[in-house]
Amino acid sequence: MKTYTKLMASAVAALAIFVTTNVNAQTASEPTNPSRQKLGVGLNVGVPTSDAFSFAIGADLRYQVDLDRQLSIPITAGYTNMSRKDEWGGGSFGYIPAKAGLKYFFSTTGSGAYALAEAGAAFGTNSGSGTSFVYSPAVGYAWSNGLDLGAKYEGLSKDGSNTGYVGLRLAYGFKL
Repeated sequence: MKTYTKLMASAVAALAIFVTTNVNAQTASEPTNPSRQKLGVGLNVGVPTSDAFSFAIGADLRYQVDLDRQLSIPITAGYTNMSRKDEWGGGSFGYIPAKAGLKYFFSTTGSGAYALAEAGAAFGTNSGSGTSFVYSPAVGYAWSNGLDLGAKYEGLSKDGSNTGYVGLRLAYGFKL
């Protein structure tokens, strides 16, 4: 599993470099369309799906490249903390997710209802926690003023063990 998560993390990094390079080249050739890139700041809260945890909270930054009005490539990184229940020893488990994916708007306006799927690597911040595969399907609604509200599941998988949370993401996006 370690080799697999390293490959996934490398793939996410390569995709980020590829998208950034292509968008910069495209933006240089199309100076009249500066809104093809966005940067969003989000707050995530949720209920863990594992009995060992009671609450999940986190924050993230999402760089989004609009391929057209309906399809985007988001690249997301942040920090998430899941609080362990007292009967499981208390404390918490933290991780840094690094994900890339696709975001599809159902409207041709580039806002409104959307579906999102992301995958990547989650780097544990606790001693000995290592790296996990992270995946996150979501549905949401993005307003044209930058406000974004989504419902998501974020799952972590490592060595046959799975955990995750069902939650909400409230965010605000800025056009670059």
